[in-house]
Formats: sequence, C-alpha cells, structure tokens
Amino acid sequence: MPPVRVFLVDDSAVVRTIIGRRLREIGFEVVGTAMNGKDALRKIPVLRPEVVVMDVEMPELDGLNTLRELMISYPVPVIMLSAHTRAGSKATIEALALGAVDFVPKPIGTADITAIIAELAVKISAAAGASVRGALTQAVAPEPPRAPLAPVAARAPKRKTDLVVIGCSTGGPNALRVLLPGFPANLPAAVVVVQHMPAGFTALLAEHLDAVCAMEVRHARDNDPVVPGRVLIAPAGKAFRFRPGPDGVRVSVSEDNTPPAPGTFRPSVDEVMTQAAAIYGSRVTGVLLTGMGRDGAGGMLAIKQKNGYTIAQDEASCVVYGMPRAAVENGAACRVLPLSEISAEVVQQL
Repeated sequence: MPPVRVFLVDDSAVVRTIIGRRLREIGFEVVGTAMNGKDALRKIPVLRPEVVVMDVEMPELDGLNTLRELMISYPVPVIMLSAHTRAGSKATIEALALGAVDFVPKPIGTADITAIIAELAVKISAAAGASVRGALTQAVAPEPPRAPLAPVAARAPKRKTDLVVIGCSTGGPNALRVLLPGFPANLPAAVVVVQHMPAGFTALLAEHLDAVCAMEVRHARDNDPVVPGRVLIAPAGKAFRFRPGPDGVRVSVSEDNTPPAPGTFRPSVDEVMTQAAAIYGSRVTGVLLTGMGRDGAGGMLAIKQKNGYTIAQDEASCVVYGMPRAAVENGAACRVLPLSEISAEVVQQL
C-alpha cells in the first residue's frame, strides 16, 4: 500500500520541519508545506494530498477561515493542530464543527513530540479513509430526509425511555451538531454524551452545543441529576458513573489517575452504556455515532440485552465507520440509520 500523502500548514518553520521529518521517518509521504492559509490554498489543489495537518492560529489567513475555503474548493480530510490556550481550544471545536476530521495538541517542546507524533500517525491513517463529503454536508446543513435503510433487526415496539446515551469519536462533534438540535427542549428523557476527546476540550464542546440546541447542554459536574430535557457531556479524562439514590439518578464525576489501557479512553462508551443498562434496564436508548475503534459495541449489546433500543449511524453518513460497524457486526444495533434520521427516530421511541 502506498504511503499516505500529507500536507502540513503551520506558520512555524520549526514545527513544519520537525513534524515533517518525524512523519517521513515512520512512513508517511509529506508532499508539501505552507506557512499560512493563503499559501496552503494555492498549493493543496496542485499537490493533491490525502490528509492536511493544519495549525489553528496563523497570520494572514487562520486555520478556521482556511478550513472554510478548503471545504468548498478542495474537500480533503483535515486534522487541526490545537494550541494549549482557551482561545486555541475554542477555535478547534469550531473547526470540528466546520468539518475537520480530528485534532491533536500542538507540541510545545521536544519533550512531548514523540507522543504527539504517535497520536498524529494514528489519526492521519484514519483520516485517509474518512468521508469528508459527509462531514462538510453536515457542517453546513442537515442532510435531506432519505428512505430508512433496512433494519438490522425488526424495529422494536415503542417503549418508555428515560435515558439516551450517545457515544462517538472521530467526526463526533460535527455529528452531535446535527443530531442534538433535532431534540426539542422538552424532550421527556435525559441525554448523556460520551465523546472521545483529550481532557480540557469537552467543556468547550458543551458550550458550543448549548448555543445551537433547544435542550440545555452542560458539561457534567459531580452530583448533577440526570433529568429530562438536559444533555450532560461526560468530562474527558474523568471517571464517570451513574449513582442511583432516593431522589433519582445522579452522576459521579471524579479524578482517576490510573493510566487508561493503550487505545482506550476515559470515560469509555462501553462503561457508560453498560452502567446505564444495569440501572435503567429497558428504559435506555443507546446511539453509536462515527468514530475509530470498537468502543461502544459492548455497551450497545448490554443495552439491547436489557431490551433497550439501540441505533447505529450508517456507513454513508459516518466520517469513520469504525464504532458503529463494530456494533452492527456483533448484533448490538436494533436499527442502522443515516445521521439525519437518528434524532427523529429517538423522539419517536419516547
């Protein structure tokens, strides 16, 4: 298989040189670089990379405006380099909403370059097969209604649902921006979202989604009640559990300094969905959206085994059809639907 063709955009010559050299050393083909967005927009259509790695903060034309132009003129999977600042992190969330596939923290020194390059390599490989057409369409407007795909299993009868658990990874922020605004403010169920992200970014994701949703969206805090009409975003890097009590179910959010196993996330979709199934039984709906890996397949199966309802996003509307595919393959999905139809299907089942 030929190496993935990568294009780097960063105003720092040092960053371009170091990242470019390290990517070549591990087998990628760096076909070109640019010092700012204007430079990138001239070169990318000529060099035709498979993946673009781009800084968020640049002079002349920054990463957000470059991304907007690129998604129109030459749609290509883009991974953002995020600065270690609130402004940089906020811009990164906006970039994901505009169609960027993923992001990695920008290296601030030589000490963390090895870990970041390893993370970047995994994400470049996944992005090379990503569907940016779907991401771009969803970022601009919801997809037009389409006929439902044939269900994996017969549609379950309508049942009482008190909790909807949504899991996602690569492409998830963009997918959530389509799905969650489809829920009314008075949704008669609580919603919990587990999005794979580095610590520090899920709070900004919650802020971004709250601005575009009818439901209240908040970054979950310890002891928050799980109540209808509210979306709780599970904080990245924290232990997240459901805690039943005499006044209803609340969430426990706490520090966990135990390193997660390689390739896993904290909290994991599997753990949150499995806990939900144990507490709510058949009154849970599980939704698994775009993302790399298999996280969520086991949790969806746990929900289905408790006679809950499960929905997997279809391949055509996914950026990366990894997590939903795993759920379909292990028989955990009651329905497989395009992203544009999932919110209506959830509401119909309430």
